[in-house]
Amino acid sequence: MLSFKARFVCLLASPALCLAAADPVQQLAEDYLARRPSNAISSDTTMADALRIQGQFVSALAEKFGKPVGYKVGLVTKEAQEKSGVTSPIRGVLLEKMMLRDHAEVAVDFGAKPLVEADLVVVVGDRDINNAATQLDVLRNLKEIVAFIELPDSSIAANQRVTGPLLTAVNVGARYGVLGQRVPVKATPAFVEALEKMQINLVDGTGKEHGKATGATILEHPVNAILWLLEDLNKDGKELRPGDLLSLGSVKAIPPEPGQTYTVKYEGLPGGPISVSVKFLK
Repeated sequence: MLSFKARFVCLLASPALCLAAADPVQQLAEDYLARRPSNAISSDTTMADALRIQGQFVSALAEKFGKPVGYKVGLVTKEAQEKSGVTSPIRGVLLEKMMLRDHAEVAVDFGAKPLVEADLVVVVGDRDINNAATQLDVLRNLKEIVAFIELPDSSIAANQRVTGPLLTAVNVGARYGVLGQRVPVKATPAFVEALEKMQINLVDGTGKEHGKATGATILEHPVNAILWLLEDLNKDGKELRPGDLLSLGSVKAIPPEPGQTYTVKYEGLPGGPISVSVKFLK
C-alpha cells in the first residue's frame, strides 16, 4: 500500500502506473468517504474475493462508523437477482454509527448516489437463532420488529457493470439507516402470517405515495431472508449474536428530494401499526 506522500509523487510522475499500483480497497474506502462514485473494484470479481474485499472495506470504515452491529440482506427479489447475475440474495455489514434515530435530519447529498428505501429490521434476541430451521424457530429467537428506512448509497461508477459480487464487495451499498417504532415479536403462526401480509407504504410529507408492498415482497416472506442469512453466514463460520440488527431487504427505493420528509408505515402487525420518518435538508 502506498503512503499518501508516495501516491502524490506517483500521480505526478505517472498517473496510469500509480493507479495500477494503488490498493483497490483503500481506493474504495477513500471514494466512499469522499462520497464519490468508485470503480476501484472490478465487476468481474468472484463472490469469494468480493466477501474478502468487503471484510477489508468494512474494517477500513470502522474508525469513522464504529463497530459492526448486524447485517443487511440485499437482492431479495428474483428480478433484482437476475439483473445482477446471481441466483440468491447477498449480504453486507451494518456499522454502529450508520444507525440513526427516528425523525433524523440528513443532508440530501449524504452519498455519491443516495437513495431512500422502505425496509425492515429485526433484532436478534437469543443466540439459539443460529440453530433455527423453520420460520417459527426464527421468531422464537427474535426480540423486535423495527420500522426502518435505509439510506443506501449506490456508489458504483456509471461505467461499471453492476453484478452481485461487485455489490457484495462494496458492502451492498450500506451508508445510513433510520430506526423507528418497534413491536415485540410473538412466536406464533398468526405472527408468521402477519409478517407476510403486512402492508409497507412509503409516503412523503405531502402524503404522496411512492411505493406500497407486502412483507411477501422480501423472498416471499421476511423470515426467509433470515433463514438465508443464517445459512450464508454458516458457510463462513459466522453466527448471529443477541442484539444484532438485521435489515431484511428493500421493498421500494427512490432518490431523496431536498426539504422533503419521507415516512414508511407498516400496517397489519400485532401491536402495530408502526412507522419511521426521515427529513432531508435543503
